[in-house]
Amino acid sequence: MDSLLVYVVIAVLVVIIATVGIVALRRGRAASGPLEAKPRPGIDYSPGVGDDDSVPRDTPRRTVDVIEVGEPLAGPVEELVLAEPVETSSEDVSLEDLEGLLLVEVPEPATGRLQRLRARLARSQNALGRGLLTLLSRADIDEATWDEVEETLLTADLGVGPTQDLIDRLRTRVRIEGTADPAQVHQMLREELIALVDPSMDRRVRAERIDGRPGVVLVVGVNGTGKTTTTGKLARLAVASGQTVVLGAADTFRAAAAQQLQTWGDRVGAAVVRGPEGGDPAAVAFDAVATGAAADVDTVIIDTAGRLHTKTGLMDELGKVKRVIEKQSPIDEVLLVLDATTGQNGLVQARVFAEVVEVTGIVLTKLDGTARGGIVVAVQRELGVPVKLVGLGEGPDDLAPFEPDVFVDALLDG
Repeated sequence: MDSLLVYVVIAVLVVIIATVGIVALRRGRAASGPLEAKPRPGIDYSPGVGDDDSVPRDTPRRTVDVIEVGEPLAGPVEELVLAEPVETSSEDVSLEDLEGLLLVEVPEPATGRLQRLRARLARSQNALGRGLLTLLSRADIDEATWDEVEETLLTADLGVGPTQDLIDRLRTRVRIEGTADPAQVHQMLREELIALVDPSMDRRVRAERIDGRPGVVLVVGVNGTGKTTTTGKLARLAVASGQTVVLGAADTFRAAAAQQLQTWGDRVGAAVVRGPEGGDPAAVAFDAVATGAAADVDTVIIDTAGRLHTKTGLMDELGKVKRVIEKQSPIDEVLLVLDATTGQNGLVQARVFAEVVEVTGIVLTKLDGTARGGIVVAVQRELGVPVKLVGLGEGPDDLAPFEPDVFVDALLDG
């Protein structure tokens, strides 16, 4: 009986101690405030990588309600969001203001970026460069060897025409100079590949102010190539060059697109002009250019909806977007975003887009994920326009200006 009483007393004491502990813990939490802070764009999460990724819809954003435009805008603008520094005195700076300042990042400089990403490019392209060097370093280069060289180049998506041109030039040089010295073979191959990539092409992205107005860039391409991500990374390149930017979210059909672009803009302090979901993309594009001109910014970059090149109606709509923008301002750059992993299929897409919107430059994404580096040459030969930018990873600063010599050295040197 006595032992039973002892057990009961112990049990009661345990319950009392547990209750006191829980009450104390709750009081401590109440005193210290909520455990989870609200998410901050660009700090607590990053923009989506692919065209189908999105960010939290309920993320609080700082907005600018009124912007003087001068003339009525062409269509409805849902909101214009800026991540500008807050003008305050030292007496009234709040924690919220300081968090707002933290939204703006300083992107990596554009100059020399491809050189810094060279190792990443070399890893994916190593088979092409090493394969060619091995074949051309043989003591006896017969017809079977040239057949292997041709197969290597075609497998790398160089295309039939460029492959034949390169082999003809290599045959001539091998016959005249020989292949006894590996260093000589390396130099010969380097010179011929650089010539094939064509360093004489103008690869500047025309995105700076011209004649007192913002430079206007239109970004186009098929679904899934990474247009929205590329648009955000392009804004980072512009900001890294000291430019001010307005982004136009003219992809009104994919709900996550405008929000994804908003996050990219928040991170670098670029304004984003958005319209209602399912609205007229041409109106949003027009409003973005008008707002950029009124705000006296350097660059306006318009993201458009992905569309299959075989869908005539959607391609006609893209042509309409271009014509409506041109009522407000000339378009200085039309960048076609192509997925490098699609190889020769990308050339068909490129051909159709070039007919509709007069493409002025190519952006090759996912070039670090394929050994088909020959697509650089093939698409330039097909369209007669240069590859201006290449994507070499999923990071925010993994979009780089294309440099022919760095590209070829990555192929050959690893």
